[in-house]
Amino acid sequence: MTAPVFVVDQLDRIAAEFVLDGPEGRHAVSVKRLRPGEDVVLTDGRGRWAEGVVKAAEGKDRLVVDLAPVHEEPAATPRITVVQALPKGDRGELAVETMTEVGVDAVVPWQASRCITQWKGERGLKALGKWRATAREAGKQSRRVRFPEVADAATTKQVAALLAGADFAAVLHESGDARLATAELPAQGEIVLVVGPEGGVSPEELALFAQAGARPYVLGPTVLRTSTAGTAAAALLLGRTGRWS
Repeated sequence: MTAPVFVVDQLDRIAAEFVLDGPEGRHAVSVKRLRPGEDVVLTDGRGRWAEGVVKAAEGKDRLVVDLAPVHEEPAATPRITVVQALPKGDRGELAVETMTEVGVDAVVPWQASRCITQWKGERGLKALGKWRATAREAGKQSRRVRFPEVADAATTKQVAALLAGADFAAVLHESGDARLATAELPAQGEIVLVVGPEGGVSPEELALFAQAGARPYVLGPTVLRTSTAGTAAAALLLGRTGRWS
């Protein structure tokens, strides 16, 4: 099994011997029960990372680590962004978790017209915080050193602007006359994929996205829930672009 990943700030400033403390140190010592001689990876979640070997575990929340030199993982290309309509309950967190695990680079929460869930005021900020915390934890669990960005919630007009700037823009929709599995994809640049709510993308939204250059595509013969469609589509794109090769 690969070494567990822990998140630190300002990785470029740490010394060869580093003390991991706070919540991450507590998780390493009290939950993972790491002991001297075991391997770890420290990362800032933005591509900088370093391998290390545990030197000592002190108390309940201090891990002393001998670190190797810091490396930087370049951003992958083409970059894959999923615009995720807000699902009900905790299905949004499920979508973020699994999309992080497969390798999505960015997630944009979208307040579609047919979304039952509404992000407003403090409730919206709390929900966004949960999505970002989920991406962080899923990034660690899946051994990533560059975690996906979770943007602020976007309006339909903001999503259209994002699609207009993409090198490949697609909307998963049953009206699509083309399959995502056979679409011509760019070797570099930005891929933006829109996943609608359980009630579907409205005709008005489809029209606006079409004006921005986004074509509707069918993913497969079955109907997926909004919380799983983005993960399935992203896995397909990651394989077809060579990022999984």
